[in-house]
Amino acid sequence: MAATPAIELDVDGRAVRVTNPDRVYFAGPGITKLQLVQYYLSVGEGIMRALGERPVTLERWPHGVRDNVKMATRADPHGDAFFQKRVPTKGVPDWIETATIAFPSGRTADELCPTELAAVAWAVNLGTITFHPWPVRRADVDHPDELRIDLDPQPGTDFSDAVAVAGVARELLEELGITGYPKTSGNRGVHIYVRIAPRWTFTDVRHAAIALGRELERRMPGKVTTRWWKEERGETIFVDYNQNARDRTIASAYSIRPLAHAPVSAPVAWDELVDVDPRDLTVLTMPARFAERGDLHAGIDDVAHDLTPLLEWYARDEAELGDMPYPPEYPKMPGEPKRVQPSRERRTE
Repeated sequence: MAATPAIELDVDGRAVRVTNPDRVYFAGPGITKLQLVQYYLSVGEGIMRALGERPVTLERWPHGVRDNVKMATRADPHGDAFFQKRVPTKGVPDWIETATIAFPSGRTADELCPTELAAVAWAVNLGTITFHPWPVRRADVDHPDELRIDLDPQPGTDFSDAVAVAGVARELLEELGITGYPKTSGNRGVHIYVRIAPRWTFTDVRHAAIALGRELERRMPGKVTTRWWKEERGETIFVDYNQNARDRTIASAYSIRPLAHAPVSAPVAWDELVDVDPRDLTVLTMPARFAERGDLHAGIDDVAHDLTPLLEWYARDEAELGDMPYPPEYPKMPGEPKRVQPSRERRTE
């Protein structure tokens, strides 16, 4: 099929060119590239609250989301879909802004840093499906302003199990005077975001997530785990504390996820979480929901919370339980236990 002519959109006074606007990105619902751009514009206030002034990694699917599309990996970088950390070097409008971040390896990169909605539309034209913002602002890239609680269902569990754990997490946070903002992951999980004062390091925020996860384990024995190794988790909800490590990111609120029915990582109210079906929150349904209800994370910036209570819990447990493993691609981190899969360690003894 011949490519359709490019069109130009006016996004708050910026001219954003959309090439191949009729290219189908999600075959099942028949969603085109232009519809993806229009979706992000329809939730503009929400996506900018999630991305504004943050370094953002782009998850690009330039040829659309299809079963036969190969995702590039560290081991094999030649995929059709890929994560892009550095802003392209060519064809970038002069109004696109960036932020310089440092990886655990010590290398740096200039990532997209949206300061206006046109930057989001520009990135979608590149085939960006999902936006992965860092939990920091451009003004201080070494001190997170967001604690991210990732509740990840393991085999044998599902979204309803994650919702049950989210309810207990909410109670725990409220006991500490902390307000959490939930959203669907866009698949089977639940995310809870907490705005924090940018006073602590990535290590501190990760420790706070570990402390919260351990308390959830105590309150819901057999239902929740912080075990890093999959072989040890069983049928539980895994609290992925490492999503708070430097250079680990989560799909933002309002980001589209690359699944066949075009779901969205959607903010939800606490009182609807037990009834919501994440499969109903898609590119096609979210614009009307947003128009009716607005951004359900609109209050997240009202209060920047204190991590001290969670860090005190971590310190309380540290002598007995210590730190937890980091992801495999990280250099050996201070205080980290041996990064060896338990079954492999037993075979070498």
